[in-house]
Amino acid sequence: MGQHSVIHTPKPSDYQELTRIWEDSVRATHDFLPQSYIECLRHLVLTRYLDAVMLICTKDARQRITGFAGVAAGKVEMLFIDPQYRGQGLGRQLLHYAVASMNADELDVNEQNPQALGFYIKQGFEVIGRTEHDGMGQPYPLLHMRLKQAQQTRSG
Repeated sequence: MGQHSVIHTPKPSDYQELTRIWEDSVRATHDFLPQSYIECLRHLVLTRYLDAVMLICTKDARQRITGFAGVAAGKVEMLFIDPQYRGQGLGRQLLHYAVASMNADELDVNEQNPQALGFYIKQGFEVIGRTEHDGMGQPYPLLHMRLKQAQQTRSG
């Protein structure tokens, strides 16, 4: 983990690599998504979604990107780890950085992705709502989550 201790800011020239990591991660964790939808989303990730967020990433000792997160308006909009680097604390590192340095205290997670849901709960997030469809109107329910401490701070 020490070699991944620095958070980097990826450049537009890294977008192809970020999109590859996104796709590999989605294929490893989102087995409920059909191939055609993954291909549609991959195009949107590359051409629109990466530009819509503030990006951070982790890199290995050879400076290859191993995971990334994107934050917009206080919300973690994306968090993906290259499958070969899962379980090394990179997701936790990116999430903690997003919370501490980018004021992110909310996120959405696919209800059909129990690994991610468990990860976010373990990191102190709680479910505060649910929608039947994803952001593109497809029938993949989303759970809306908020960091518990942030909710307590807001309410009093």
